[in-house]
Amino acid sequence: MVQRVSQASVTVDGQVVGAIDEPGLLVLVGVTHEDTRDKAARLAAKLWGLRILDGEKSCSNLGAPLLVISQFTLYADTGKGRRPSWSGAAPGPVAEPLVKAVIHELEKLGARVQTGEFGADMKVALVNDGPVTILVEL
Repeated sequence: MVQRVSQASVTVDGQVVGAIDEPGLLVLVGVTHEDTRDKAARLAAKLWGLRILDGEKSCSNLGAPLLVISQFTLYADTGKGRRPSWSGAAPGPVAEPLVKAVIHELEKLGARVQTGEFGADMKVALVNDGPVTILVEL
């Protein structure tokens, strides 16, 4: 899930662990059982080149920052009952390296990346610009 933002931050235990204070992208990365390192690399390239910033520009055109946060709840299944199932989300030991792979691949492409803290109780603050929110699936 990608949101165009004018600013965004993530706080853990009262401390800001990642923030962008200029136009860029907030990226919520969910990992499911079929995801791979190859998919992580393709996702990073897609995010880096996604033309959703002002003037149909991308982070690669503008050098805009990205705040990348792990988000297993993107794979919630609400089909039965009132309590979501998380069975579609990959477990932490599988998901964490793939989230880190997305971050690493973005950095290899030249991106300025801030992050949250995997598995932590994170408080995310953002100013959605537009608003623009896009689901990116590979």
